[in-house]
Amino acid sequence: KSKEAEIKRINKELANIRSKFKGDKALDGYSKKKYVCKLLFIFLLGHDIDFGHMEAVNLLSSNRYTEKQIGYLFISVLVNSNSELIRLINNAIKNDLASRNPTFMGLALHCIANVGSREMAEAFAGEVPKILVAGDTMDSVKQSAALCLLRLYRTSPDLVPMGDWTSRVVHLLNDQHLGVVTAATSLITTLAQKNPEEFKTSVSLAVSRLSRIVTSASTDLQDYTYYFVPAPWLSVKLLRLLQCYPPPDPAVRGRLTECLETILNKAQEPPKSKKVQHSNAKNAVLFEAISLIIHHDSEPNLLVRACNQLGQFLQHRETNLRYLALESMCTLASSEFSHEAVKTHIDTVINALKTERDVSVRQRAVDLLYAMCDRSNAQQIVAEMLSYLETADYSIREEIVLKVAILAEKYAVDYAWYVDTILNLIRIAGDYVSEEVWYRVIQIVINRDDVQGYAAKTVFEALQAPACHENLVKVGGYILGEFGNLIAGDPRSSPLVQFNLLHSKFHLCSVPTRALLLSTYIKFVNLFPEVKTTIQDVLRSDSQLKNADVELQQRAVEYLRLSTVASTDILATVLEEMPPFPERESSILAKLKKKKGPSTVTDLEDTKRERSVDVNGGPEPAPASTSAAVGPLPAFAFPNNPCISAGGFEFVCKNNGVLFENQLLQIGLKSEFRQNLGRMFIFYGNKTSTQFLNFTPTLISLHARASLCLFLTKPVDPTVDGGAQVQQVVNIECVSDFTEAPVLNIQFRYGGTFQNVSVQLPITLNKFFQPTEMSSQDFFQRWKQLSNPQQEVQNIFKAKHPMDTEITKAKIIGFGSALLEEVDPNPANFVGAGIIHTKTTQIGCLLRLEPNLQAQMYRLTLRTSKETVSQRLCELLSQQF
Repeated sequence: KSKEAEIKRINKELANIRSKFKGDKALDGYSKKKYVCKLLFIFLLGHDIDFGHMEAVNLLSSNRYTEKQIGYLFISVLVNSNSELIRLINNAIKNDLASRNPTFMGLALHCIANVGSREMAEAFAGEVPKILVAGDTMDSVKQSAALCLLRLYRTSPDLVPMGDWTSRVVHLLNDQHLGVVTAATSLITTLAQKNPEEFKTSVSLAVSRLSRIVTSASTDLQDYTYYFVPAPWLSVKLLRLLQCYPPPDPAVRGRLTECLETILNKAQEPPKSKKVQHSNAKNAVLFEAISLIIHHDSEPNLLVRACNQLGQFLQHRETNLRYLALESMCTLASSEFSHEAVKTHIDTVINALKTERDVSVRQRAVDLLYAMCDRSNAQQIVAEMLSYLETADYSIREEIVLKVAILAEKYAVDYAWYVDTILNLIRIAGDYVSEEVWYRVIQIVINRDDVQGYAAKTVFEALQAPACHENLVKVGGYILGEFGNLIAGDPRSSPLVQFNLLHSKFHLCSVPTRALLLSTYIKFVNLFPEVKTTIQDVLRSDSQLKNADVELQQRAVEYLRLSTVASTDILATVLEEMPPFPERESSILAKLKKKKGPSTVTDLEDTKRERSVDVNGGPEPAPASTSAAVGPLPAFAFPNNPCISAGGFEFVCKNNGVLFENQLLQIGLKSEFRQNLGRMFIFYGNKTSTQFLNFTPTLISLHARASLCLFLTKPVDPTVDGGAQVQQVVNIECVSDFTEAPVLNIQFRYGGTFQNVSVQLPITLNKFFQPTEMSSQDFFQRWKQLSNPQQEVQNIFKAKHPMDTEITKAKIIGFGSALLEEVDPNPANFVGAGIIHTKTTQIGCLLRLEPNLQAQMYRLTLRTSKETVSQRLCELLSQQF
């Protein structure tokens, strides 16, 4: 029938049900159940239900199972946690939990778990654990209680109290009923992840139970045997629980090793059934056992056996098994015990890369080749990945390019091979070669004298191809501009030939590449005086001097003027060869970590936490081809324009730490504030071995000039030795409230290059906060006084960090206000009070923070006697959570 007919029929039925509920004749239990069931069905069809809730609650008091069941089902689906009926529902649930009738207790526990709201957790989080560990509770109820408690813990972990029951729940792993053990294992695994010490006794019990399952025949556990595999899901859960802990003590470890060996042995046995369910259950246990072996990483024999078992899956007809085998072997490749065993499967993995139809499996094969690579097989793996790159799926090309670039650099014994590999990479997949890749090859060439001539010769030959990718033109322009003189003796690569070759690509390139080529041309003026006139003619042409792009026009004008008026000595100084770049972590590796996470790198050294270090506030430097004396060159390294680093929000709740750090300079802070006055100690550290000259820090107050007074006690020494640290003290006075933070500008010379760094000093309004203790009565009296709309600012926002109660308290105290305990009627809320001190006035402030763990959100309310102060404090504090 039509939709209209359905709606008409439903409206008629709803009217009938409503009249029955409101009629004078009292309905019996069966009729109530029937009509509530109809309402539930109508709701599931997609229609709103706005009545019948009270009748459903009445069904909860029935002694008939079917009536009570429908009542609980209606409540689980339709009753909002904020409903006025929640108290009646909670009373009915408490009555059923206290009834000791296992059927009714099961229904009540299912309802608590299905609703799973914070209100349910507050009402029953203390009751459910008692039912779980009570000696007279039936097995089916224990199962329901364990899963109910798990649900409450996941939604409101702060409301589930750890107590005496935790030690008793561990012993449920020894329960005779495997359903209880399965539910308890799920609960203990989740609890152990946050409270490992509370549940460490579960390890020996889990190993004991696992041993009994693994060594039993399928007939011993008949009720829990799935296609000839005894208790597979319980085995998986026990193995996952053991992954929460390090390897156990020797006595337990021996028994666990026997279990794992038995699981590996059973994987070798012929299947007892040809059905897919049998292989799925068997392999689920096997892969979880291999995950535990990898997690412990302490038994060489088991690791090698696991690797060999996975190697058999690499050629399995099931795509999912091949995928999982490749993924697990990636992790095994990082273990010193199994790395060599993984390498024996290199031919199979390369074959998978070439023949797999599923792109996700091919991607895992690329990951495994990357993980198993070392000096002995690097050239073979890089060659295979380059070969595959020509036909690779577009979605994984960028990742393959990054990995090839990293492996070529990491395992290059001959740097000529490295240069060839990167140029080949640009030729095959130039569109996917990021700036980090060609920056890195230039840095390595500049830092290694032995490869500079070969690099110049190779790029010169590569540029002779009719069609070159623009990234190759960039690399060629840079390297020839620096080292073209090394191949200029050959008539086939004379200075004029080099220039003509580069200039033939000029008109096909984008503006940043043209800018780089112009810098190469002025370098040629210094390297090859014989082509000076030719280059000046190019710079003098209308297409350059009148170029629509201001960057190209400026370069052409400045370079032409420089080549005309500067003497040979000045040119040689200004355009001298670039100095070696400081050694540091490869930016390609950093990009891959950001893209894939630290698990993709195999070396222990590579898995160290990546430090967010940047140069002049930006990413790793692009190589610079001219000195700063030439003028502003944004396309190259070390830009002269200051780059402001916002050193603000992470210092709102703390006064000490590292404000700014790059490869040259570290700026640290230590601050103290009292009322409207403060003092800040600034520490400048020279991280290099070279002196900083003309070192000049300057304070810029921006818009806060009238609101904030800053005084530098004494200037720092203009020369900062390599590895040295100097200190400067800033005295601060808050005159009136403000929003803009002052800026610290540091200028100095390093290795002949001018450096300019600007950072915002973390001087925020809350630094002049003085905590104020108040009683509950005083707090709410003052709260009501600040009730004008202009005095209150409220912000509802998503939590950006884990919602931990103790961390939240620490942040509010660090923000400057007093944390007032037992003031708010809701104990989960946080309230604070304090006074902002300025020279001209004092501003009282009250705050209230309401967390919603279920929605992972906060509501922050601030009330002060001044609107701008409320807004600024709310903005600052919101960023902390």
